[in-house]
Amino acid sequence: MTTDRWARWVLSRRDGEDPALRRQFAPALHAYRDGVLARAAIRPGDVVLDVGTGAGLVGFGALERVGPDGRVIFNDVSAALLDECRRRAGDDPRCSFLHASADDLTGVADAAVDVVTTRSVLMYLADQRPAFAEFARVLRPGGRLSIFEPVNRFLVGRDEGRWLGLDLAPVADLVDKVQAVYRASEPDEAPIVAFDERDLLARVEQAGFTGIELDYRAQVGVLLDGPSPDWAAVRRTAPNPLVPTYEEAMEATLTGAERERLEDAIRERLAAGAPRRLTLATAYLRAVRP
Repeated sequence: MTTDRWARWVLSRRDGEDPALRRQFAPALHAYRDGVLARAAIRPGDVVLDVGTGAGLVGFGALERVGPDGRVIFNDVSAALLDECRRRAGDDPRCSFLHASADDLTGVADAAVDVVTTRSVLMYLADQRPAFAEFARVLRPGGRLSIFEPVNRFLVGRDEGRWLGLDLAPVADLVDKVQAVYRASEPDEAPIVAFDERDLLARVEQAGFTGIELDYRAQVGVLLDGPSPDWAAVRRTAPNPLVPTYEEAMEATLTGAERERLEDAIRERLAAGAPRRLTLATAYLRAVRP
């Protein structure tokens, strides 16, 4: 199967193809899915368009709610991910597939769907307004829009001296070298960090939606529960599809001796059960097409 950066990340680089990491990430992903679906208020018989479906996390969750007479349209910019969804769907006649970007859904007719869902997709668009206009166009009057997005602007300038949730002050010089790779990949004007929850609210209003509800949550330095992850697996992961894995970033910026020093420090902290702290901001948005 021919893959692209989106498919490589969703299917491989997000969890380093490590079953233990996949299990560790699953509760958060399922919680995001459930938050989107709850706000979508899907009813039996609904037609749901899942925009940027990825491997179908939200789309297959919606399929469980539309009943035998409903339908789910799995949409993604990645043909490889749509192939994965087709494989999972088998011969279920309630599933159809649309290869298109979120800001150009011309394969869907006007007022053709009851619900639009999307999770962690808008943050990759340089201009989100055409996507919101498309969501309004394809929804029937009374149709619901349900969105989840990380608010990465909140993270800019926070947690300096920490990496992967760990306090790595003794090797802060090396951490800074590696983090510089990610700062260069995601400058302040990059789409992934260029908006916050107020921008989402403004854009959905501009698109003509009503009944808008925004649920914003910020967490700073929250202690993470559970066992420490395996660094050998974590080093093969990437924070998002547009940036290198941690392993690639270290190889690009550190000498062999520096890499060994940094990795030894990380392994020692993880083996000692050092506290890992999360800083994160997220937004759920629900709206109705008048």
